[in-house]
Amino acid sequence: MAKRDYYEVLGVSRGADETELKKAYRRLAMKHHPDRNPGDKTAEAMFKECKEAYEVLTDAHRRAAYDQFGHAGVEGAAAGAGGFYGGGGAGFADIFGDVFGDIFGGGGARRASQAFRGADVRFRLDLSLEDAVRGTEARIRVPTLAACEACHGSGARAGTTPVVCPTCGGHGQVRMQQGFFSIQQTCPNCRGSGRLVTQPCPECRGEGRARRAKTLSVTVPAGVDDGDQIRVSGQGDAGENGGPPGDLYVQIQLKPHPLFRREQDDLYCQVPISFGTAALGGEVEVPSLDGRMTLKIPAETQTDKVFRVRGKGVRNVRSGHQGDLFCRITVETPVHLTRAQRDLLAELERSLREGGERHSPVEHSWLDKLKGFFEPRV
Repeated sequence: MAKRDYYEVLGVSRGADETELKKAYRRLAMKHHPDRNPGDKTAEAMFKECKEAYEVLTDAHRRAAYDQFGHAGVEGAAAGAGGFYGGGGAGFADIFGDVFGDIFGGGGARRASQAFRGADVRFRLDLSLEDAVRGTEARIRVPTLAACEACHGSGARAGTTPVVCPTCGGHGQVRMQQGFFSIQQTCPNCRGSGRLVTQPCPECRGEGRARRAKTLSVTVPAGVDDGDQIRVSGQGDAGENGGPPGDLYVQIQLKPHPLFRREQDDLYCQVPISFGTAALGGEVEVPSLDGRMTLKIPAETQTDKVFRVRGKGVRNVRSGHQGDLFCRITVETPVHLTRAQRDLLAELERSLREGGERHSPVEHSWLDKLKGFFEPRV
């Protein structure tokens, strides 16, 4: 009797990938498995047919031969694949094992010893505001787990080699079966490596990795802000069993600045001015990250008046937007006055009082509110 096309058996297209093949096979195998259809020869034959199709189409070399020559290209390989139920084939528990193995991360196939990616490492870099705004090249010393130099990462004492784990046979995985359920898990004896170190390296105590501090140069782009992170690929902890290293994340932390406070792309600073400058107006020197600059103060300027200087803030590291500088005015009360200065100020105060609300509108407005607050309400 002529065999059916393997793609037709599984109900998939000829371009189906491994995920589609596995999904189709599981559905058919669960439906036709002899354990679920005792004594049903038709179901048994269909199970054998879909299993044979799945085994051929999930093997890249055999699938290529089948696509080119049909059944003739894989006849020998298919015949040598072994029986199905009770003779090398997948049992009902194995099918459940494939399903639950995927859920728990075990996978259905037996895998070789696992390679683990190294952990990511975080490092805090304290930066001055000037370096954050302009960018810099920072030299940092980072403690990481590196491959042990004494055993070259094997974990075994010099002159010895790790042995195959007797629990999992070097696969790094063990299968636990309870009734119909079969779950594949990481081997508890070798922790997934598939090998055991019988004579540990004295330097790393068999871990294969040791704590080392390495010096790196990190490029800090202009405009970074507090809390930003710079990723340095492959500079984290070394992997296990030949796995790739993790990454290094450099987290920026800005140091307090004596003059400026930064909020996103804008800078803020306090500018103290004298009583005379506030009343009469004038010019004061204020700081910026580009150097000193002159700020014009109009007459009758009050405390907390904010002047905005455009384009003197921080250029955003992502958008390129240039922030502004905000100067908040503080009118300073004169101290350590001489008798003559006190007399002059007293005379000025009397003169201003005579002018009433015209010279102190804010004060009079506040006094009116205060009077209304204390007067009894009718």
